[in-house]
Amino acid sequence: MTDSADVAPTSGNTDSGKSGFLPPGLRGYLVAHGSPPDGILVDLAAETAALGDAGRMQIPAEQGALLTILTAALAPSRAIEIGTFTGYSSLCVARGLPPGGHLLCLDVSDEWTSVARRYWERAGVSDRVELRLGPAAESLAALPEEPTFDLAFIDADKQSYPAYFELLLPRMNTNGLIIVDNVLQSGRVLDEEDEEDSPSVVTMRGFNAALAVDARVQVVVLPVADGLTIARKLP
Repeated sequence: MTDSADVAPTSGNTDSGKSGFLPPGLRGYLVAHGSPPDGILVDLAAETAALGDAGRMQIPAEQGALLTILTAALAPSRAIEIGTFTGYSSLCVARGLPPGGHLLCLDVSDEWTSVARRYWERAGVSDRVELRLGPAAESLAALPEEPTFDLAFIDADKQSYPAYFELLLPRMNTNGLIIVDNVLQSGRVLDEEDEEDSPSVVTMRGFNAALAVDARVQVVVLPVADGLTIARKLP
């Protein structure tokens, strides 16, 4: 998949291999003391998990809750997602949108996003979501290069993260948030001496280093799931 997330351990419920930076007992505690996913998200997680290895691309429930909280707090009129897969993250973002808010989803897979469309409809948010199929970089480049979005979520092919970020930044409003998933690569970003690292790990290591010194944004990296970066566009 060009614009769907790289395979990484995950789950839509509580038994995720993501958030593996915490001891299992402690992660279980934090999940148990956060708001649980509702029946629609549980069903979507189960259907996605049934896809086998591909199902591991789905974000875990605690990350979905964080996306809804951030979206609701920011109240973006326009949001964008790169890498939709079966729709868990997009559903979480769409639920946090204010009245009249709009989410643009970019992905290449009609098969996987067909699952997303069913759950958007079931959750009553399909009128807030627009799906565009095709390579995300091309779809982004076709958008007007002017501040439009208040929130962006990147969870797609890791080697394209630098390109996605550069295409997104001029299209973000001041104080808009770009949220980037899988930035820790199961901790492999730490071992710079590993000559057998995958291209995704090498790209992510460079991306993280560049973002940390980028004067255009304020950045924090959270050990949520497989690592989540939040970058705020500065004035």
